[in-house]
Amino acid sequence: MTTIHAQLIGDKALVSREELERRVELARQSEAVDLELQEDDLPTLGLMRLAETGGALDFWQAEGEDIYTAEDGEAL
Repeated sequence: MTTIHAQLIGDKALVSREELERRVELARQSEAVDLELQEDDLPTLGLMRLAETGGALDFWQAEGEDIYTAEDGEAL
């Protein structure tokens, strides 16, 4: 028996879901195949949108005194 582990993001793995299913069906013609899929709860775009709108990184845009100056980079 062959076991295939695939982690999906949305409907994509290294190949499209349709292509993956086609390949699994081809493999099943010669031996038993157990397909284990792991799907992410939030696709990458959803995580990016959450980071942009969630407010956790708002401190980067806060006005006030700069922590570093242009002179700090000159020592490198």
